[in-house]
Amino acid sequence: MSEQLNFEVPTMAEMIAKGEEPEILFWVGCAGSYDERAQKTTRDICKILHHVGIKYAVLGTEESCTGDPAKRAGNEFLFQMQAMTNIEVLNGYNIKKIVTGCPHCFNTIKNEYPGLGGSYDVIHHTQLIQDLINDGKLKAEGGESFKGKKITYHDPCYLGRGNDVYEAPRKALEVLDAQLVEMKRCKSNGLCCGAGGAQMFKEPEKGNKDINIERIEEALDTQPQVIAASCPFCMTMLSDGVKMKDQDKNVQVLDIAEITARANGL
Repeated sequence: MSEQLNFEVPTMAEMIAKGEEPEILFWVGCAGSYDERAQKTTRDICKILHHVGIKYAVLGTEESCTGDPAKRAGNEFLFQMQAMTNIEVLNGYNIKKIVTGCPHCFNTIKNEYPGLGGSYDVIHHTQLIQDLINDGKLKAEGGESFKGKKITYHDPCYLGRGNDVYEAPRKALEVLDAQLVEMKRCKSNGLCCGAGGAQMFKEPEKGNKDINIERIEEALDTQPQVIAASCPFCMTMLSDGVKMKDQDKNVQVLDIAEITARANGL
């Protein structure tokens, strides 16, 4: 049975019906809605938003796929159909600011929706967490201790090289007083997990080694106790790699939101 939240997550329709407006819209994304592992991250982002008292809402059943997989797979027509449907909904609610837990959603809404009539202030959940830490609203106190634990962070392509977001996730880890270790390839020289560009939805081409295995070997070379992620696709590929290397009993793969929620006792 999936974990239940002890508070209600309002939809935009419910909030508007009460004559209220949210400070921020939480764009959940397909993975965050339907993938069981990514749902944990979704719940933890909600816990963080609730904990700090940010007034937020989700679209619920009115949210559709951003169109990122269709665009990356080469179906521009389908992408534009999906994007314009979403833009119509977002503009109908007069949405100004959006937070999302998926770098693919983040990149698409931030960089590709403006050309189709949808301009919003879009942030990734690691940027939200960084802002909350800077404001003193999240302190990594009262929960699980990560002090001294060896953590390595994997940069998602669409967050790092795609949008130059490198500092925010690391800031969220720095407050833990953990031992941060960088992989050989990191930041602007990072290596893809193997799921980008719609590769998540197809079998890999033949080669000497799957990309996620190459990446997990680099991660395991740092001898971490935790591999930190901030993308549901990366989470799947890294978790699969850890299992294939038979290291799932020794190494945890956790999203930055999960780590933050645990450290703050949420």
